[in-house]
Amino acid sequence: MDGNNRWAKQRGLPGVAGHKAGVERIRDVMRACKSLGVETLTLFAFSSENWQRPPKEVEALMSLFLLYLQREAKKLKAEGVALRVVGRRDRFSPKVLAAIEAAEALTQGGETTLVIAADYGGRWDIAEAARQLAQQVVDGELALADIDEDRLNQHTCLADLPALDLLVRTSGEIRISNFLLWQAAYAELYFCDTLWPDFDETAMQLAAEAFYQRQRRFGKTAEQIAEAQGA
Repeated sequence: MDGNNRWAKQRGLPGVAGHKAGVERIRDVMRACKSLGVETLTLFAFSSENWQRPPKEVEALMSLFLLYLQREAKKLKAEGVALRVVGRRDRFSPKVLAAIEAAEALTQGGETTLVIAADYGGRWDIAEAARQLAQQVVDGELALADIDEDRLNQHTCLADLPALDLLVRTSGEIRISNFLLWQAAYAELYFCDTLWPDFDETAMQLAAEAFYQRQRRFGKTAEQIAEAQGA
């Protein structure tokens, strides 16, 4: 979800105003995803690298995160949405950590899932999975020869959720900035110039339309895919 600061600057507003507007867009995108039958939506809210931003901005982002958790949990539960937060947790304040745990507990068992990636990095996710496998080898629970892609995948943050189909990057940046690196291996990538605070239901529908127009081959030829679809 990129472009909050630029959106605010274009309007002569402080950066936090852009972040506040960005939070409101989450509802729009969730409505669009519901109409599209999307089972899981993952939002990159705060990266591992975002701690390097100015302290006042980090503080504002943490305050917004806390407010969202406290304000939205009951609404998500009522709508049948399970909330999950992925990423490191040791750098959050006790208050934010308590809010995360409370929101996850309240909404568990939902029919669809909203994942918020906070203090998350794709490299961290892969390294953490590798660390867990290495510990199992050290403990004698796993043989080195048994480690493969499937085994590593089982220890990534989103292992129990459907595979990533579409990765959307807003604001005109053409990179994925350390987001879901493992999961994005065969995802379709969609880049748009729209700043996140302007990314509404219509924008999400356009991203979905672009996705549906693509042929996903997963290493096969177009002819193989056509043959399988005709079978």
